[in-house]
Amino acid sequence: MHEQHGFTWLSLIPGAEHMPQHVLMALIIATLLLITTAIARFQLMQVVRSPGGGLIPEPKLTYRNFFEVIAESLFKLTENVIGHHDAPIYFPIIGTLFVFIFFSNLIGLVPGFLPPTDNLNTTLALGSFVFVYYNFAGFRAHGLAYLKHFLGPVLWLAPLLLIIEVASHVFRPISLALRLRGNINGDHVVLSVFSSLVPYLLPVVFYGLGVFVAFVQAFVFCLMTMVYISLSTSHDH
Repeated sequence: MHEQHGFTWLSLIPGAEHMPQHVLMALIIATLLLITTAIARFQLMQVVRSPGGGLIPEPKLTYRNFFEVIAESLFKLTENVIGHHDAPIYFPIIGTLFVFIFFSNLIGLVPGFLPPTDNLNTTLALGSFVFVYYNFAGFRAHGLAYLKHFLGPVLWLAPLLLIIEVASHVFRPISLALRLRGNINGDHVVLSVFSSLVPYLLPVVFYGLGVFVAFVQAFVFCLMTMVYISLSTSHDH
């Protein structure tokens, strides 16, 4: 993997060659996000304690309201998909997934860094987490009655529907993983090729496209996660 992608800044870290690069990059991004979140939370607490209480929006884009815009937009989408009542329960997971995946995708645009979502192990881990989580949410919402969702409404068709439903659910994390990895890997390859062929001006276009792809893939992953949670927790089964 290291030879395939050439030089990376991680090779300068002592002992980094003994750790899978996608794991190290994921740990770095998670650490940076924890620091970023702590700073944003500290600024938010300062604003809340101010005389205005932070109710009046600031006239320009700042560090704090940048994250507020992302959080508010994502929360509204979560409400639309999952519902007003359950959105506050599942939004922390959705928001965490979105921020982690988006910045994991985005770091691949920095020369000398590889996105952890370029590796199938990372995307499969994310997809598997979503699979476990939405089924856990289904059992929490319905108890053992959640298993009826796999059997369908007609008893004599239950064995057939069970096979179909299980196959469908097993394919979900694989689909999430392959879609995310394929798009990020493809974007990274395209950017690398055009940056090598035409190192001036033209790559700017592909950097802009890379930011768009990073956002869309994080958005699609989280949107599908919301749909799966909504289906597993719905009381219409």
